[in-house]
Amino acid sequence: MKKIGFLSFGHWTPSSRSATVSAADALTQSIELAVAAEEAGVDGAYFRVHHFARQLSAPFPLLAAIGARTRKIEIGTGVIDMRYENPLYMAEQAAATDLISGGRLQLGISRGSGEQVIDGWSYFGYRPQQGESDADMGRRHTGTFLDVLGGEGFARPNPRPMFPNPPGLLRPEPFSEGLRERIWWGSGSNGTARWAAEQGMNLQSSTLKDDETGEPFHVQQAEQIRTYHQAWAQAGHTRSPRVSVSRSIFAITSQQDRDFFGGMAQGGDQIGYLDEHTRAIFGRSYAAEPDKLIEQLAADEAVALADTLLLTIPNQLGVDYCVHLMDTLLREVAPALGWR
Repeated sequence: MKKIGFLSFGHWTPSSRSATVSAADALTQSIELAVAAEEAGVDGAYFRVHHFARQLSAPFPLLAAIGARTRKIEIGTGVIDMRYENPLYMAEQAAATDLISGGRLQLGISRGSGEQVIDGWSYFGYRPQQGESDADMGRRHTGTFLDVLGGEGFARPNPRPMFPNPPGLLRPEPFSEGLRERIWWGSGSNGTARWAAEQGMNLQSSTLKDDETGEPFHVQQAEQIRTYHQAWAQAGHTRSPRVSVSRSIFAITSQQDRDFFGGMAQGGDQIGYLDEHTRAIFGRSYAAEPDKLIEQLAADEAVALADTLLLTIPNQLGVDYCVHLMDTLLREVAPALGWR
């Protein structure tokens, strides 16, 4: 394992029981958390993106702000739903954010997950073309986005421009060299992992995937990663790809930790349906004393194969407590798993 980051859903709830009661709280606390995580030695700060929900939704202002406040930590998403995106405008925002951060953007994109509203992308002005599904539309947007990040000009210049143009066809600006290699695809199946490898994207595998064999979650996820690496090699890419997995891991070292997470200690994988056709398996949470966590995580095949581990954090418990959770894991569990 080379890197450990955190993944925040950025929830807020107008309740006295939440430390994050408003959208402003979610945004400002996310910045504070990334700064504190960098100081603690965490390698990455990643954020979920959900629309029509009391969660983080517009990632680029947040990531740019974090990039301006930090110096080393990777910043990214897990994931941006490409059904909602204008690929060219997104390329401009992503490049600007990457330049502000000095090339630290690790952008997770995908078709997206379950939504708060029906066909939410249609309210953003997007509809599948004839014969397309919404998933096809998301992949089409992705293809355009990746092409633009390649940096080739394609737009015919005005012969009487307001400002002088460089020679040839034009591309969206700004452009950030190397960003194309730091795009990740959030995959929920072996087939989409294979497709991500063919497109030259890194792989993000979350805490759920299609239940394709009936085996334990970590075993199926490990096979997904092997499928991805095989497809990457067959595609003939020259660079080494990256793979991340997400886990809910809580080291119990205090009574407060036990009060919050002790009930998760005996939990296992769960089975559910994302829709009437898609049976999914949801990975277990890990909650135990550090020595037990080391044993449990050492038996997780997917964690062993991934180079990056993203820790899902309960952001509504506040910045200080989330930093405590991450710091404890880095000091008392991660070194035994090969981190640094």
